[in-house]
Amino acid sequence: MIDHTSATSPVQTIDLRPIRRALLSVTDKTGLVDFARALASHNVELVSTGGTSKALRDAGLTVRDISDLTGFPEMLDGRVKTLHPKVHGGILHIRSNAEHVAAVNAHAIEPIDMVVVNLYAFEKTAQRPGVAFADVIENIDIGGPSMVRSAAKNFEDVAIVTATADYTALAEELAANSGSLTRATRWRLAKLAFAVTAAYDAGIATALESIVTPSGPAVFSYDELPQTLRVIDPLAKTLRYGENPHQKAALYIDGSGKGVAAAQQLQGKELSYNNIVDLDACWELVSEFDSSSEAAVAIIKHTNPCGASTGDTVLEAYLRALEADPISAFGGVIGINREVDAAAAEEIAKLFVEAIVAPSFTPAALERFASKKNLRLVQIAPADTPRIFKQVSGGLLVQDADRLRITEAQLQIVTERKPTPEELRALLFSWRVCKHVKSNAIVYARFAEGHGQTVGIGAGQMSRVDAARFGAMKAVLPLTNSVAASDAFFPFADGLETVANAGATAVIQPGGSVRDAEVIEAANRLGVAMVFTGVRHFRHG
Repeated sequence: MIDHTSATSPVQTIDLRPIRRALLSVTDKTGLVDFARALASHNVELVSTGGTSKALRDAGLTVRDISDLTGFPEMLDGRVKTLHPKVHGGILHIRSNAEHVAAVNAHAIEPIDMVVVNLYAFEKTAQRPGVAFADVIENIDIGGPSMVRSAAKNFEDVAIVTATADYTALAEELAANSGSLTRATRWRLAKLAFAVTAAYDAGIATALESIVTPSGPAVFSYDELPQTLRVIDPLAKTLRYGENPHQKAALYIDGSGKGVAAAQQLQGKELSYNNIVDLDACWELVSEFDSSSEAAVAIIKHTNPCGASTGDTVLEAYLRALEADPISAFGGVIGINREVDAAAAEEIAKLFVEAIVAPSFTPAALERFASKKNLRLVQIAPADTPRIFKQVSGGLLVQDADRLRITEAQLQIVTERKPTPEELRALLFSWRVCKHVKSNAIVYARFAEGHGQTVGIGAGQMSRVDAARFGAMKAVLPLTNSVAASDAFFPFADGLETVANAGATAVIQPGGSVRDAEVIEAANRLGVAMVFTGVRHFRHG
């Protein structure tokens, strides 16, 4: 017997509540039988419903049906089974309140000391291709959230268990406290329970708001921005610090199991806030390119690419990306759109980099990287992020993700000289990269041996002509016969003249300036081919 009043134990007897009767009703039955056995070992009466009851009986446990407790059968295809005063009265009455105790005794309501519930898999059902609208509605859990809220509200007397991950720790605490749980544990479980019901209701509201017609197969449309923004993402981990050591930071995940937030770290030091931001930036860039057609590699510093290239192999693409700016690449983050093989790993291992993100790594590549203990290797499952959020003081800005891509057929040639086929391919490559460079942005690039390569990148400048000058200044490779991409229109001819004087022979830009005619005239005078996209790609944050 543990002495709960000893100086070495913070647990006081008054904080403990014995568990004598538990109601179990779960959709996810992971670990259920073992936890139920742990309860039964403390002579806890098990009360259960439907499939949960069957699973426990099949495991040899003694279970009391919920209908026996309530004196009322389950009905309406299981829609009504726990919505009963003998359930909620048994959960909600305050054990230290004499009037409450008298009321439950008068109505033969038996106390329920623990509720073990996880809810219908609504979001999983709603995401199933071709799901019927009726199935979506039927998977809205009513009794489960009601029991969760009742038990969480009365945490002083009742333990609410909503996470299968808690089973082991709770079994150990019950064993240590002779079948009782502490107030601190009950309070922790209650807070988690309310978070669970909040997320569940948010998921239902978001899905139903997106359904076009309430009949037949459920048709979802996410074209419209939601009337109410619901962001309830659980904490994945606390980070060492934020952008700077004096800032606290943490990572939260959306539950999709995809993207950088849910990526699997295979080796290396713990990811920092800045690592995650940079990994996301370089993964977004390389995802612009079809991995089945060509390998793409981007090297990122402070969310801006310092080098990007495509190639027949990851090794080829990496060497080209590195060649574009080998000095800035030191200490960078690398994104790769294909599996990393041994040949690529051998070369990348020669450079000090913070982290690498890719869809996979071969065993030989992992073996080569193993000696670089601090190098973070991150394996990612691609995610489709439909919307972007940015916090501002007092609220959130929300916009659709910038997924628009331009094809050659959509380009408008506005100059006397038409771009050559090689220039066109280079222009489209530079346009894709420029989309991921902070504004104002100018990207110089070239197309050689069938693939694109950045030559110089002018990022985040206050004027477009400065971006053009900075990109040229940063160029390590020759700018002669390069092309240039501008993320927004040239407001004056001086920006166009700067890229042409640097060596660019063709330019891609949105167009739309009141001075377009002047810019086109300058391009014609300089013999530069220029195309308009009709689309800009500002990137402010």
